[in-house]
Amino acid sequence: GCSDSDGVDMYGLDGEEMWYADFNKGEGVMPLPPFADPFTYDGAYGQAVANQGICKANLATFIDAYKNPPEAI
Repeated sequence: GCSDSDGVDMYGLDGEEMWYADFNKGEGVMPLPPFADPFTYDGAYGQAVANQGICKANLATFIDAYKNPPEAI
């Protein structure tokens, strides 16, 4: 969920998608079918939004820092 274009944060197990935050739709999505006994991730969407904000701020800092790196002394 942290790039200039990506809009998803995902939780998985053994390569399977169990839950993801769809930032474009503004909601958490549980892709498991009802027979799989899906469970909830309370607060996961809010945490994903917070993590995305932190990551995008860090990404902007890194992009700026590497455009004009300090000269070696």
